[in-house]
Amino acid sequence: MTTSSPMGEAKTRCLVLACGNTLRSDDGVGPKLAEWATERFHENRDVRVVARQQWTPDLAEEIAAADSVLFVDASAKSRPGRVSLTAVPSNRGSGSTGSHHLEAHELIGLTRSLYGSIKSHAMLLTVGAASTQLGEEFSKPVEAALPRAQGLLEKAVLRFLAN
Repeated sequence: MTTSSPMGEAKTRCLVLACGNTLRSDDGVGPKLAEWATERFHENRDVRVVARQQWTPDLAEEIAAADSVLFVDASAKSRPGRVSLTAVPSNRGSGSTGSHHLEAHELIGLTRSLYGSIKSHAMLLTVGAASTQLGEEFSKPVEAALPRAQGLLEKAVLRFLAN
């Protein structure tokens, strides 16, 4: 049975939203994991994977049309190679939307403001970045962290689909 979203389209059960710049070394880990997720879940119509250089306000519509969302990004604040999976609070404000780039919690807040949609299943998967210098190769810590990040991504998506 297919349900409808607020916009009348088929509802996505799990939306994977990755961001990062593939020309900035470790910052490209989000798109790399999105590529992996697209391949891993290519036969599952309940999973939609979107990769962008940055999260922008227009993504609020896609978030509203999904039952759950998994954000994927590099983190300059984490130890290089550290993989983290944390809940995205749905009760934080949307912050300033004057920027073209939003954080995960700001997108959830914007989605709530525009569509009245509150995601009880919103998670953020991050991989600590060692370098965001120009380049298309990952640092050794990020390269070594990819299998763990893929495993956590897969578990999170499967958990979302089970709910």
